Amino acid sequence: MTFGDQGIDPYAQWAAEQERVRRRRRTRWAVAGATGAVLLAAVAAGTVMYTGGDEGDTAAPPPATASESTADPVVPSVTSSLPPDAPSALPSLLARPVVRPEQAFPATSVRLDDGSRYERVDLATTPDCAQGMSPELAALIEQGEGCLRLTAALFTDVERRSQVTVTVLSFRRVEDASSVFAMASMDPVTYQTVSLDPPPEAGMPTVPPGAAGVFRRLMTVRSVVFANGQWGDGAETEAAAITAQTEDLLQYVNDNVVAYEEG
Repeated sequence: MTFGDQGIDPYAQWAAEQERVRRRRRTRWAVAGATGAVLLAAVAAGTVMYTGGDEGDTAAPPPATASESTADPVVPSVTSSLPPDAPSALPSLLARPVVRPEQAFPATSVRLDDGSRYERVDLATTPDCAQGMSPELAALIEQGEGCLRLTAALFTDVERRSQVTVTVLSFRRVEDASSVFAMASMDPVTYQTVSLDPPPEAGMPTVPPGAAGVFRRLMTVRSVVFANGQWGDGAETEAAAITAQTEDLLQYVNDNVVAYEEG
């Protein structure tokens, strides 16, 4: 079954959900340090790209009324357990503080190994993780022991065309990170983090509703790193270019988190 068969535009669903979550945010997050617990190495990746209803889409969108409902979201019950190869040092690693914003996003100017350069134009962090995600993802997290901290940064390329938001969710338990990663991989439209809007001083446009985007995520033992990439003008062309930027920035931030977690 495809989105074309259902007559549902996944991007319209995603954009509507983004707007609904943004309206729920009363104030911008304050950049601050974090305390809590953290974990180990990056081991898994999930990739889904939506292309405005093309026949190749495979992830199921939320029901058409999901973005209009004011009732508490209904989410499936998810149970996860530790992987059989979990490191013996896991308890001591989990006792460490969660990765701080300046550790996950250490620089405002980023130059990657391939020579590409990006600017970090916004940074936000909060212990109230529900502020930066869909209600469905927040409800899923509430089934476990909760998210300790959400930190997000908005990057753009040297031409200031792209807008890539990379978000780090740090959890109390490995099992909760695994559940979030699994559900977000299966349905990235419903179980999503919210893209940051450019601050006024950045001089960049807000991505128009319904614009095409790329969704990617990586997982460490107890953190999930999300990346949402779009062209600032909402263009649906040059999919390979925005995909590459999104994946490269996701890997850059994930490497920072792993470096911290491995000590």
